Amino acid sequence: MISSPTQQRTLRGHKPARPTPRAANTAEHQAVLAWRLTRRDRWIIRMLWEHRVLTAHQITTLAFPSFRSGRQRMRELFQWGVVDRFQPFISSGTAPMHYVLAPAGAAVLAAEDGLDVKDLGYRHDRAFAVAHSLRLAHTVGVAEWFTALVDRARHSAPDARTTVRAWWSETRCARHFGDLIKPDAYGRWTRAGREVEFFLEYDLGTEVLAKLAGKLAGYAALAQATGITTPLLVWLPTSRREAAARRLLHRTWHALDNPDAVPVATAAVELLNPDAEHPSPADQVWLPLGNPGGLGGARRELHQLLGAWPHVAAPAADGEPCGESVLPAESPLQLLVPAPAPMPPVQPSAVSRGPSSGGR
Repeated sequence: MISSPTQQRTLRGHKPARPTPRAANTAEHQAVLAWRLTRRDRWIIRMLWEHRVLTAHQITTLAFPSFRSGRQRMRELFQWGVVDRFQPFISSGTAPMHYVLAPAGAAVLAAEDGLDVKDLGYRHDRAFAVAHSLRLAHTVGVAEWFTALVDRARHSAPDARTTVRAWWSETRCARHFGDLIKPDAYGRWTRAGREVEFFLEYDLGTEVLAKLAGKLAGYAALAQATGITTPLLVWLPTSRREAAARRLLHRTWHALDNPDAVPVATAAVELLNPDAEHPSPADQVWLPLGNPGGLGGARRELHQLLGAWPHVAAPAADGEPCGESVLPAESPLQLLVPAPAPMPPVQPSAVSRGPSSGGR
């Protein structure tokens, strides 16, 4: 403003930080990585390839005993060219560092799977494109949803036998079921001997609710094609939006040829206890769909949902939840999420086998 002229000192930018030295992605460097990378590092590489982007806080919660140890190790992986990082702009405060897969990490992943990097489908520019994607908040939000589940599992009593047995990305779901439906994620949650598998629709309040309800037809077609009934969880930001969504979902669900083939439950972020030490989607926030529009009825914990659907069979057992569940001796922490398998190729029709049939 003319009455408050800008002072010259305010035009001085911050002193630029010294660039972090990074190793070149050469054959010699990749040979060095063979003895530098731990099993946890390789797990992080696969998780970044599976889910595109994870924040520093998410990686720390998933794989490290403390934020400091996670920050130090991720800095080393960045220096070695295994991961890349960026910070998106936010209007207040500072966003956490976001990590994506870098060329050296892609080379390691491709070599483990017996592929060339180009056959893996990795491109550095595409990996970084998520930084400018209009779906960045959605992608990070889904990862945060599952990270909260892992955090709950880690802090549960040992006798509860709690774990995340599966976490598929939107990309993997699209390759398996994309000709009928594209869920935001697929997961399996086990607690106290009860296991529930589910598809997740993660809503940030930006999608037209009629479009969300319209997806039930695709889930019904998938259930018919696979012969497997898989519950659908709809996660919404507010109780008010949940009430509106339930009215539309119930109308569409009731009009299906076989509504029982698409069990639906909804929950809202507002229902989480803000004072809880480890709030998560595993809490008693889920309400199965069945009432025409009201929110009456008892909320259930995630592992209790199958009790509302007696016709839904428990998921088929497929061995241990994670073949590499225990980290090297230098870390007492366990990885409570399975290492993602190599991504399946795109098939003309991907509905011949469902999640419970061992198609993973």
